[in-house]
Amino acid sequence: MKALVFPGQGSQFVGMGKELYDSRKDVKDLMESANEILGFDIVSLMFHGTDNDLKKTEVTQPSIFIHSVAVLKTVNGLGAEMVAGHSLGEFSALVANGVLSFEDGLRLVSARAKAMQEACDANPSSMAAILGLPDEKVEEICAAIDGIVVPANYNCPGQLVISGETAAVEMACEKLKEAGAKRALMLPVNGAFHSPLMQPAQEKLAAAIENTKFRNAMIPVYQNITTSAVLEPEEIKMNLIKQLTGPVKWTQSVQNMIKDGATHFIEVGPGKTLQGLIKKINSEVTTSSAN
Repeated sequence: MKALVFPGQGSQFVGMGKELYDSRKDVKDLMESANEILGFDIVSLMFHGTDNDLKKTEVTQPSIFIHSVAVLKTVNGLGAEMVAGHSLGEFSALVANGVLSFEDGLRLVSARAKAMQEACDANPSSMAAILGLPDEKVEEICAAIDGIVVPANYNCPGQLVISGETAAVEMACEKLKEAGAKRALMLPVNGAFHSPLMQPAQEKLAAAIENTKFRNAMIPVYQNITTSAVLEPEEIKMNLIKQLTGPVKWTQSVQNMIKDGATHFIEVGPGKTLQGLIKKINSEVTTSSAN
């Protein structure tokens, strides 16, 4: 069975999507419509902006979503029987399985990005990558820290990202190094994504989601919060809202997709990050890029 997987923040690069824009009218039309929906020329930023331009959350997230859906148009589903996305990538996955239109998905992604940026600005906070410790040890140490610090991204065995108040994250990094972590590296982000500090953004996203039409899924999506197959629109909505303050359980999602029959994972969108993570989760499955 084939599974389509969609990357999240961090996979962007300058020039993303330009070849498709130049070679396919349907992709050009899609990207031009994105400019109109967003009210600014995001396509120029994708093609000609600086790395710093693309690192701004309100640019990064729509750019990756647009690129992923553009690539999706060129492959027409590839006969996939399930989908999943890493954090932001979940919105691209919901276009792939028919739950969201491109237009509605882009509006939600833009609202999500703005709300997350506002939450970051209101409460400066941090994230850190922890390598070489079991998930349970990271969870245990985070729980013992005075302050808000939680596991945020379960990327693959031995690679977990933590998120929270800067002082608490720094303290957790010290404790995790003492416990034997190979690396405990502060990440160049100015916010605590997938932590309780995203509560203000969650409320704004919830309002936007409630005003958006969600259709019945054609094939199941394995959502970051539940890690299991979901088809029902109301459940999908609830999980998208919970995702902002809850962890991205990518390891567990991929394991469940494999348990349910996935043998080949196709990454749709910029970069190859997810393919690398999937191979670390299970080396027996095959992976490829759609673009």
